[in-house]
Amino acid sequence: MREEDYRRLLDDRAWHPERVAQAAAVRRRRPLLSGRGRLLIIAADHPARGALGVAGRPMAMESRISLLDRLTTALARPGVDGLLATPDIVEDLLLLGALDDKIVIGSMNRGGVQGAAFEFDDRFTAYDAESLAAMGFDGGKMLCRIGLEDHATAATLASCGQAVTQLARHRLMAMIEPFWSHRVGGVVRHDLSPEAMIRAISVGQGLGATSAHTWLKLPVTEDMERVLEATTLPVLLLGGEPGSDEIWDSWSKALRLPGVRGLVAGRALLYPPDDDVAAAVDAAVNLLETT
Repeated sequence: MREEDYRRLLDDRAWHPERVAQAAAVRRRRPLLSGRGRLLIIAADHPARGALGVAGRPMAMESRISLLDRLTTALARPGVDGLLATPDIVEDLLLLGALDDKIVIGSMNRGGVQGAAFEFDDRFTAYDAESLAAMGFDGGKMLCRIGLEDHATAATLASCGQAVTQLARHRLMAMIEPFWSHRVGGVVRHDLSPEAMIRAISVGQGLGATSAHTWLKLPVTEDMERVLEATTLPVLLLGGEPGSDEIWDSWSKALRLPGVRGLVAGRALLYPPDDDVAAAVDAAVNLLETT
């Protein structure tokens, strides 16, 4: 990020908070789907749950300047369709002028702070449907971790159901990220077996008064073809951690399956092993175009 852009952002935040709404009002919008109907969305909502680690580096995402620099680089690459983030990051990027002609999906429930005793209590602490509609954004994303042994799951399910209904009333995408989860040694872990993912999908896609605007955000797992047969809803693949060629191979295979409409990737593209964000994003775009 250029020094003058950084200084201008700091001054806007302090002296001109009204410019956030002004920038949202004049932002150039685009249809949700176009062309081949494939999407590449850059995700940046992990920090709001206190999840700053990347590939063994627990504080990799601590610098907001570095994160914004990586995000502006990624969003400027041809073939990138949009952003998934919390209000603080979305508004920084609005003020930097980085969201024209992009889809914007607001992250809604970030209350289940990573490592907390209340982690399953995924309260809606960020966007709601009304604020997303007022800002002219395109949808809302919610994490839906289902922990059978944790009573907080019931409130999370009810809140997600209400959010799906409210988003649909505004004709906005409801992006649900469902997991069958449990605690192992006090840490929340996801069961990524085909059977567990099918159960999570079955519960998640039934939330709300209508599923007309519901999309699913799913990890690539074993027997992915069987897992996808559990739904007729549009599916976007979860990005996950940076790593070896294995993650790229798994994306390539899953993107060929019916119902898969694209990829939502954050750390894997923003913090690649060689730190070349542009190259990692270009490789993901190429993957979408050739599968």
